Amino acid sequence: MAKKTMVKKVVAKAKTTEKKVAKKVAAKVKAVKKAVTKKVKRTPNPAFMKPMQISEALAKVVGSKPLPRTEVTKKLWEYIKKNKLQDAVNKREINADENLKTVFGGKSKVSMFEMTKLVSKHLS
Repeated sequence: MAKKTMVKKVVAKAKTTEKKVAKKVAAKVKAVKKAVTKKVKRTPNPAFMKPMQISEALAKVVGSKPLPRTEVTKKLWEYIKKNKLQDAVNKREINADENLKTVFGGKSKVSMFEMTKLVSKHLS
């Protein structure tokens, strides 16, 4: 009877040790995977960085020199925030002033997602 309890204790200890080792191995594997994914750096799409010609209507808002699409969007948002054109209730809506109405095709209110579509017509 004493041998059975001893065997059970040894088996139980072996199982807990095995679980601890498995956890340590899993942690090391996770750390290695994390290190590998950090080394891979995402390169930006060069098409977004290409300076685009800006139409006269859009030039009144963002300036006349050629800018990449990303910069045009940034400057457009600066203009919107500076002139408080973002709708107070629905932040996704932009209330156009006279300069933006010409860019937005005469619309007085557009969504931020529609805005990028309308602005792309003014870039070449």
